[in-house]
Amino acid sequence: MIPVKKQVEPDDFEMKVRQKGRLWLKDHGLSLDDPKPQKLNLPPYWQPFNKVLWEKYSGTCAYLAIFFEFATGASSTDHFIPKSKKLGDAYEWDNYRLSCLGPNRNKLNFEDVLDPFELVKDSFFINFLSGKMAPAQNLSANMKRLAEATIARLDLNSPQCMKMRARHYQNYEKGECSLNFLKRHSPFVYQEICRQNLIKAGT
Repeated sequence: MIPVKKQVEPDDFEMKVRQKGRLWLKDHGLSLDDPKPQKLNLPPYWQPFNKVLWEKYSGTCAYLAIFFEFATGASSTDHFIPKSKKLGDAYEWDNYRLSCLGPNRNKLNFEDVLDPFELVKDSFFINFLSGKMAPAQNLSANMKRLAEATIARLDLNSPQCMKMRARHYQNYEKGECSLNFLKRHSPFVYQEICRQNLIKAGT
């Protein structure tokens, strides 16, 4: 994971999502701060903005920190504050994080994940031999605990995720991709290559 810069909401979001969502909640006697009743199905007014969210965040998953094509069908809108916890935030642009399906499913309604919008730079590092990520050594004890919980919750050290990060680095080492390519397609790996002074001469 790396810090994600919050992007400005689209001009038509207010009318098409926030106002419609709030009106629906009001019509059903629900407050913006209410938790979601168990059997209530919220109208997903945010879904038509999935593509816009992908474009705004340059197709980069907020949790895996990799670029993915929208055509793969892997794009999803993660409600950082879960819909089950606070109904009003289901219709707030600033509560959305662009996520691949895997991390979004792992996160579910849990709230023990660090917010990419508030993440400090270099909070995590990568061991490129294994592709395993871990909290940075200079984090406070509390932040380290939160970082470890985030890795566990999102399964960021699954065998597939570790192989992916190691492969991205190996592709660069072998000259099969450029540093600029990684900057766009695997920004976490790119930043770690730079931080660890692993940039090859002439690149």
